[in-house]
Amino acid sequence: MSERQLKFVEALKEAQDICMAADPTVYIMGLGAPDAAAIFGSTKGLAEKYPDRVIDMPVSEAGLTGVALGTALSGMRPIMTHIRLEFAMLAMDQIVNQAAKWHYMFGGQAIAPMVIRCVVGRGWGQGPQHSQSLQSWFAHVPGLKVIMPATPYDAKGLLISAIEDNGPVVCLEHRWLYSIHGNVPEGYYKLPMGAATRLREGSDVTIAATSYMTLEATKAADRLAAEGISAEILDVHTLNPFDAAPILESVKKTGRLIAADTGCRNVGFAGEIVARVVEGALRDLKEAPVRITLPDLPTPTSRA
Repeated sequence: MSERQLKFVEALKEAQDICMAADPTVYIMGLGAPDAAAIFGSTKGLAEKYPDRVIDMPVSEAGLTGVALGTALSGMRPIMTHIRLEFAMLAMDQIVNQAAKWHYMFGGQAIAPMVIRCVVGRGWGQGPQHSQSLQSWFAHVPGLKVIMPATPYDAKGLLISAIEDNGPVVCLEHRWLYSIHGNVPEGYYKLPMGAATRLREGSDVTIAATSYMTLEATKAADRLAAEGISAEILDVHTLNPFDAAPILESVKKTGRLIAADTGCRNVGFAGEIVARVVEGALRDLKEAPVRITLPDLPTPTSRA
């Protein structure tokens, strides 16, 4: 693997650049896509490079999502960004009732290739209405693929796969990941959407984590190692389709599971991880699985 270091947000931009250079049907749309902030830097420089294919949109989330879907059905490949996940909630009919269903409703003969990027997680001043991680909502919908890259390497490879996919893909990006650095090879590469990736070998406990929680899991594993406990970490970067095979394999070795997710606990994705393990490796568990999530409360705006 290349030792070239990129920020997570730079890896996202590079993925989009590569796909736009290779395919003239790929374009970017969203609030602020071509402006100076460039969606937290993830589209920086692309408006100058592709002046007709990085399009600002009015504050009409249902409308712009409908435009994206319409162009996808007409042969384009839009990359649409909602700079807060909550903005996508205003377009759930287009996403859930239309984009996710189109392939099925027309006997597999129609496709809706579109990527919906959404920013999740708490930032300065972002409280109950601008900080939610609702990945279990989207992962519950048949026909929607859902990815949550946690490393710069995955951000580039998964986003390229999402852009080239023939169905709608929701890409959920935690704002706390944007500035982290990691190895990212130059040029084109894809990562398959599906099975979890093993980030760290271990023998005593399996930690299956999503998004930013993989970083928290790594910190925890370092502290556990100092106490003689060996933790294995699996990055669940694709929530739908979700292939739990690597997690089952790990639990059969360690006998213990911690499911760590950036969403809330009640009916959250951590519960799906636990369910898959209980169904597939119950007799291998030495202790009851544990879920680590946000509490079932809105996020406060102030630090106090």
